[in-house]
Amino acid sequence: TEPPMEHSGGEQEPGAVRLLDLPWEDVLLPHVLHWVPLRQLLRLQRVSRAFRALVQLHLAGLRRFDAAQVGSQIPRAALARLLRDAEGLQELALAPCHEWLSDDDLVPVLARNPQLRSVALAGCSQLSRRALGALAEGCPRLQRLSLAHCDWVDGLALRGLADRCPGLEELDLTACRQLKDEAIVYLAQRRGAGLRSLSLAVNANVGDTAVQELARNCPQLEHLDLTGCLRVGSDSVRTLAEYCPALRSLRVRHCHHVAEPSLSRLRKRGVDIDVEPPLHQALVLLQDMAGFAPFVNLQV
Repeated sequence: TEPPMEHSGGEQEPGAVRLLDLPWEDVLLPHVLHWVPLRQLLRLQRVSRAFRALVQLHLAGLRRFDAAQVGSQIPRAALARLLRDAEGLQELALAPCHEWLSDDDLVPVLARNPQLRSVALAGCSQLSRRALGALAEGCPRLQRLSLAHCDWVDGLALRGLADRCPGLEELDLTACRQLKDEAIVYLAQRRGAGLRSLSLAVNANVGDTAVQELARNCPQLEHLDLTGCLRVGSDSVRTLAEYCPALRSLRVRHCHHVAEPSLSRLRKRGVDIDVEPPLHQALVLLQDMAGFAPFVNLQV
């Protein structure tokens, strides 16, 4: 039942139709509120009790919630109100809440939304293994997960994720510095067949053992980020070239033990690599020093 509209204080012209007189679920929700930015919806609900009820009904039916659409900083109480009735979310991004988001804030949201397929928790340092366990156990359809810069993610937490999320395709573990080769090996063996994108960037504990196991167990791997993985060497890259035919991009900047000969095979296949060949680097340096590049073809 639609809430009664509050009086606007003015006379309504004969035959005029107020916005709230339109059918809510057939017109206003799919064809009007669907196109209104989330931040504007929050302002709209302050107009009257009827608008508040309309906005809350819209929020309850959200399929995608990105906190960045509300603002760079969201108070805890505001997030709780926004997601209070949401039970059909498929995508959830909470990076702007990283300073305060806790297990107690997140776990109830996960419990109400078992259909979640994409979750972004980058930088949410106040969470713990409990939150990841709730996600893995309660959201079996999970396909994409970002845990970048979540220092609390350890090997045990990752094992739980690998055991309970059979559809996992994209995983961002950038700067999860507690993870070591053993945890990545377990992930590769359990979920490697479906993995398409993985970031292990900025983790000095990850080495050749982990990357070679990924190569042998991830035939569909398309994107791999090893930026700053100081223990990764050329042997890993050669194994990737041999076992990962679908690879499209490889990030190995600051991997000082990766030599150009191991990358050349991937370059010939058209794989996008973020490190230029040594000859190209030398020519660019020469151009910078001389101020010009006479008769030099930088495409060599």
